[in-house]
Amino acid sequence: MSLFSGLSRPMKAAGLALVGVAVIAAVIGGITLTSGGGDTDTATPPGTTPTSAPSSDGATPPSSPAPGSPSASTPPASSAPPSSAPASSAPPAGQPGQTGQPGQPGGDQQASHKWVTVRVYNNSTIQGLAEQAAKDFRASGWNVSEVKGYPGRLPETVAYYRPGTDEEAAAKALALEFGFRAEPRFKEIENIGPGVIVILTKDYKTNDKDGS
Repeated sequence: MSLFSGLSRPMKAAGLALVGVAVIAAVIGGITLTSGGGDTDTATPPGTTPTSAPSSDGATPPSSPAPGSPSASTPPASSAPPSSAPASSAPPAGQPGQTGQPGQPGGDQQASHKWVTVRVYNNSTIQGLAEQAAKDFRASGWNVSEVKGYPGRLPETVAYYRPGTDEEAAAKALALEFGFRAEPRFKEIENIGPGVIVILTKDYKTNDKDGS
């Protein structure tokens, strides 16, 4: 049986209108309920970082840094320049000693004075004694420049030098090596050319120098 049976035509029309209004209201209300839930969210402006909601214990977690910003935990790069290694301060190797010229002050090392000129004079009656002594001296590295006889009579073999020159150290070294004395030049030989002057007498023993 129809809901509007028994009613007059005008009443049926009014009832249908009310039903239609109710249906429209219901439809509008349903649409409002379904779309109204998204209205509560607040839109976040572009370029800003949203704030995190506090956790259940009330603590607010730290916000993440914005893209492109340096991390707070990254240590800055060291700007100190690399230390350069110190230059070596080691001293240079020693150079061999330089020799002077005859007549110049000299040292007392035998090897450094063998360049000094040595003149060998024979003051004995032994033939060839000066030549043999010169051979002995040269074999030991001495610089013999002159070999000849010497007149007069001297008591013993001596190497003579000019004091204060390289001749002094050379004469002492030569005399020590070959077993005779060294003394300053005496008057008669003062003006002879530069170099040590060895005047030999019969006490010079050549056999002691060549090992025979």
